Amino acid sequence: MKAPKERRPEDERLPIGTSIAFGLQHVLTMYGGIIAPPLIIGAAAGMTSGEIGLLIAACLFVGGLATLLQTIGIPFFGAQLPLVQGVSFAGVATMVSIVLGGGGIQAVFGAVMVSAAIGLLITPIFSKIIRFFPPVVTGSVITMIGLSLIPVAANWAMGGNAKAPDYGSMANIGLAFLTLLIVLLLSKVGNAAISRLSVLLSIVIGTLIAVPLGMADFSKVGAGPIFAFPTPFAFGLPTFSLPAIVSMFIVVLVILTETTADVLAVGEIVGAKVDARRIGNGLRADMLSSIVSPVFNSFSQSAFAQNVGLVAITKVKSRFVVTAGGAILVILGLLPILGRVVAAVPMSVLGGAGIVLFGTVAASGIRTLSKVEYRDNMNLIIVAASLGVGLLPVVAPLFYHDFPDWFSTIFHSGISSTAVVAILLNILFNHITAGNSKDQSVFVAGPPRLVREEELEALEDGDYYVGGKLFARDGQEITIVPTGSMPTISPARAAAHKQNGRSQP
Repeated sequence: MKAPKERRPEDERLPIGTSIAFGLQHVLTMYGGIIAPPLIIGAAAGMTSGEIGLLIAACLFVGGLATLLQTIGIPFFGAQLPLVQGVSFAGVATMVSIVLGGGGIQAVFGAVMVSAAIGLLITPIFSKIIRFFPPVVTGSVITMIGLSLIPVAANWAMGGNAKAPDYGSMANIGLAFLTLLIVLLLSKVGNAAISRLSVLLSIVIGTLIAVPLGMADFSKVGAGPIFAFPTPFAFGLPTFSLPAIVSMFIVVLVILTETTADVLAVGEIVGAKVDARRIGNGLRADMLSSIVSPVFNSFSQSAFAQNVGLVAITKVKSRFVVTAGGAILVILGLLPILGRVVAAVPMSVLGGAGIVLFGTVAASGIRTLSKVEYRDNMNLIIVAASLGVGLLPVVAPLFYHDFPDWFSTIFHSGISSTAVVAILLNILFNHITAGNSKDQSVFVAGPPRLVREEELEALEDGDYYVGGKLFARDGQEITIVPTGSMPTISPARAAAHKQNGRSQP
């Protein structure tokens, strides 16, 4: 008889209405991030507002298709994890440089297609590095993902547009913190459904509060077409420039590194088994989406780190919830009027929700790092150095300004720089053991070990602990009962037991 297939936590199916609600929450969480690249690149290319609107619709449409591929999956493509896909912000600076260098938007599209095709060919290399991502590496990277996103939340909370006269005003920041407070209050209520939808509900409530204050403008929702299908190569056929392709290939390496980290991060949060094959499927989905993306006037695709935080905070592990979010993105791309409704949500409201979301990602990384063994090894310095290097471009964005473009492209991302340093140091200290010595530096020291007094009272002289089991002096195994599953015994009764002979817990 064939053994039943093990049910994975990410395969849970929720009611359709619930899935749509949680999927919409994912869309609202990443909406600001997915429309930012086309806004920036379109402005650099000198496009009109109508053309930039076309770019935004295209990015929503392609991001939705890429999310469906990643979550549903087909043979060899798709990690089948709750990962939301969208335009990668890692390539924005490079694409702007290509545009300003005279190549135009057509050279950007050509470079994206060719570099993604090369990335697709090399994914087997990335899919086999899972053994170089132990908790000391993944924990550092996950923590850095959260920390590097905090400036994004801060920018949103201040209004999102640094040139606006009210940027950083008390009104914007006050609305952001009010939204944050609503998230916390809704998370506190006893109703599980409300608690899980706290981010979405807080965004809705925050927007409703902003309307009478004049901080949300829905007047332009009706302007423009209701339905529009992205026209292939609407800006002309792509052109191919070798320097542009080389620059974008460096970005692809960054995207592969970040997506690997995101796959590992969401796998850790969900409790899913992530192996080399699954990472490879996820990376191939990224690259295939990026190859097709320019056909519909969009750019390089990658997993969105902020949505990893949403999975962590809501505890909703189902990949089909994110599938629903992908379908919503496709609809938004086909129905610009719906996109204009979502675009009317004040950035400061999204910033308030982003503070707790991105902070949750960092907290998830810290939880992973708490599982790392720090005694008699160099894991502490691996964490310290990787986080320190990763934070440099976050706290000082111009830190690598004078470095070569290929170097600054990689290390300007706090996520990729943390990953590079953590992987290299893990190999140096934990895989290349030649030259290592015990207690070779102060970083070997671990935190002091602590045992509660009441735990000691349950032991007797001669008890010993080996291989995860507790034994009495005579070699008899002592049963270890999980916390909270054993009835409380009064001190008098415990003393009586001790007088009558040994009693196992």
